[in-house]
Amino acid sequence: MNQVLVVDDEAAMRTALEANFRRQGWKVTTACGTQDALAKFRYSPCPLVITDMRMPDGDGLRVMEGVRAMSPNTAFIFLTAFGNVPEAVDAMRKGACDYLVKPVSFDMLEEAAERILGRATEEEVGGGVVDLIGKAPNFRALIECARLIARSDMDVLIEAESGTGKELLSRLVHRLSPRREGPFIAVNCAAFPEHLLESELFGHVRGAFTGATASKPGKFELANGGTLLLDEVTEMPLALQPKLLRVLQEREVDRLGDTRSIHVDVRVIATTNRPMEALVQEGKFRSDLYYRLNVVPLTIPPLRERREDIPVLAEHFLRKHASRAGATARRFSPELLERIKLRDWPGNVRELENFVRRSLALATEPVLGAELLPDEKLPVEAADSAKGLEPGRSLRDVEQQLLEITLQATNGNRTRAAEMLGVSLRTIRNKIREYGLPPRGAA
Repeated sequence: MNQVLVVDDEAAMRTALEANFRRQGWKVTTACGTQDALAKFRYSPCPLVITDMRMPDGDGLRVMEGVRAMSPNTAFIFLTAFGNVPEAVDAMRKGACDYLVKPVSFDMLEEAAERILGRATEEEVGGGVVDLIGKAPNFRALIECARLIARSDMDVLIEAESGTGKELLSRLVHRLSPRREGPFIAVNCAAFPEHLLESELFGHVRGAFTGATASKPGKFELANGGTLLLDEVTEMPLALQPKLLRVLQEREVDRLGDTRSIHVDVRVIATTNRPMEALVQEGKFRSDLYYRLNVVPLTIPPLRERREDIPVLAEHFLRKHASRAGATARRFSPELLERIKLRDWPGNVRELENFVRRSLALATEPVLGAELLPDEKLPVEAADSAKGLEPGRSLRDVEQQLLEITLQATNGNRTRAAEMLGVSLRTIRNKIREYGLPPRGAA
């Protein structure tokens, strides 16, 4: 069970966060201020603290300093008012894992908490390389190449299918680099509309646009001295690409509405699950930006190209999630392991892990049987509807059709569709909006 300490001097905020976290199965402790937080943590340590930035008896930094003296590996998320962002930035530089600006949705907060706890688990168990597991020659060659590249300061481009572990590989490069003591900042280029992505990356000054009531540093500034991950970089709008190119060339950032440039010392790692050369030829991605990003290319092999690693990964995920869920099922049957090895896993490691989690939830016996992985992944009617695919159709059309038939197969359940496709729930929601699909079923 995940554990969290929530620190906020506002009783309503504490109550709301506690109720939401408990509803999701978390164990929650709350504190009303700095001294209360340190006393509660001393009595009941936990791996994550979510704290307000300013409180009557001190600030969030004081909480972090006190907790880290007792437990150096405890992760921190800061909640801050918009005008206090510079303080949160300072907290990031001093070791905080993330900060969110109030008011914040609980979905966003829980997503950040789960991501950070997942990362902390990796660090505790195996130096951050736990889920980069494999003995296949092509995979081991990739890891060794990443280790060599990490020693340099060159930018990196990772092209790989969804679910292969692009962010994990990015974090490995960061941890093995001379920048390991600096921040690692990730931004998903597909998660923001164009005008918000520009502000998110480069920052803005007060009055730059309606609603900009205070200056805000961008992700490039937050990553100064460390590494910036540009996830799904091919989703960046064409109009914004020249500005990114200039930052990569000059290492200078212009905040929206500002008249001066800010120097940044950042290593950039860009990732994509789409073939960039094809996008350049189609005019959907600038060639000069592609060549600038493609300084050191890395490609992660999909699971179907390293089948000997599939059972090893499945066993790892079984150990990882069985203990967390308190499940009685602890072992795969030989038949199920064989089926796992033979499946292509188009969603790769993410899909495989989701399958193991789902199997643990559904299993009623100590041994997980082959019936948990049927021969056909989609119902017959859904599979039949995919037979209309023809050579020459655009990837966008195929993606839309696949999303539609998967939602049809799950009766509109977006969470189940995300598991089947090996992507995040946020990606499913974004794609539904992108393609204008009608809302249906449950989240």
